[in-house]
Amino acid sequence: MRRAVITGIGVVAPGRPGTKEFWSLLTSGRTATRTLTLLDPAPYRSQVAAEADFDPLEQGLGQADVQRLDRAAQFAVVSAREALADSGLTALGDPGRCGVTLGSALGCTTSLDHGYDRVSDRGQRLLVDHTRAPEHLHDYFVPSSMAAEVARTAGVGGPVSLVSTGCTSGLDAIGHAVELIREGSADVMVTGAAEAPISPISLACFDAIRATTARNDTPATASRPFDRTRNGFVLGEGAAVLVVEELEHARRRGAHAYAEISGFASRSNAYHMTGLRADGAEMAEAVRCALDEARLDPGAVDYVNAHGSGTKQNDRHETEAFKLSLGGRAYEVPVSSIKSMIGHSLGAVGALEVAACALTIEHGVVPPTANLHESDPACDLDYTPLTAREQRTDTVLTVGSGFGGFQSAMILNRPRLRGAAA
Repeated sequence: MRRAVITGIGVVAPGRPGTKEFWSLLTSGRTATRTLTLLDPAPYRSQVAAEADFDPLEQGLGQADVQRLDRAAQFAVVSAREALADSGLTALGDPGRCGVTLGSALGCTTSLDHGYDRVSDRGQRLLVDHTRAPEHLHDYFVPSSMAAEVARTAGVGGPVSLVSTGCTSGLDAIGHAVELIREGSADVMVTGAAEAPISPISLACFDAIRATTARNDTPATASRPFDRTRNGFVLGEGAAVLVVEELEHARRRGAHAYAEISGFASRSNAYHMTGLRADGAEMAEAVRCALDEARLDPGAVDYVNAHGSGTKQNDRHETEAFKLSLGGRAYEVPVSSIKSMIGHSLGAVGALEVAACALTIEHGVVPPTANLHESDPACDLDYTPLTAREQRTDTVLTVGSGFGGFQSAMILNRPRLRGAAA
């Protein structure tokens, strides 16, 4: 079977952009959560967020790009450029053998909000002449335009698509890219996810269902997955883009491989739009199927990157899922949630977590769960509280859970067979 390895990583995460800065934040146990600055926090129940300190001009985008690209698309393009440079792919070879698959739950939210405001301001004139388009709006309102923009940036001519499966979008997009490589439709995939959901409509919607935390007085410690005092997630933003290559393609050009993606599975609970079954059966099934595809048993797992959103329901749900799928290994293996440090960027976070997993294998350091001072008795696994842990890590499980009942799991391994870079 054709195999897929990660040869390039690009990140725009809360805090400073760049993969190096992202990894430094995660391993330090510091958080990038703070009081909202991108818009006035006063109208909202949850007034904290994990924002990226992102200046598009400093990141190499031109003024014309800034004018026409939504913030999420800007994240995607900057991350893709970093990933391609990191991979050493200065030329893609046959563009028809290269593709793009991105994930996003909401798409170009900031453009839509700005566009709505401008259209509303001019509402009377637009009603009179509805054929005239509003002036100076972003060109990219449709989510799939992000994938098209990354494809244009990378110069690829193969399959291009956008996956939108809620909070598992990033994980599912990377899984789809791996499937395209395995089936022979592509040799190189530029894949990941981007999201810029810190906007009035997103904040208002999560306020309405009380999914986000109202711990506004202590924003730096507001995201606290698995802690007894947790009360919701912190909304974040960002992007991660990976270059994923067919193993032999990467070997022929002497590329460095961070990790092999050896297993992926997705399931749905067909249960409730936002609710989760307490036993975690569907996530457990996704984990078992991903392990089967990787031809591994639970004892091989060295680290689990949890979804760990910080809601009461989710953290208990996936604790049970790990026990169901990993058995006794669930009590032995370190588990952590990087959302404690970078918040929950919806469709983008799965890709950010895959990037973190690849870096965990690369550097032999397990990121901690920040702000975990008192574990919920129902969350009784080793959640790596507060401090990063040095350990050799050969196999990582990462999972995602999304509104609509989506449950996804992926296995990453240290690349080693048939001369792959170690």
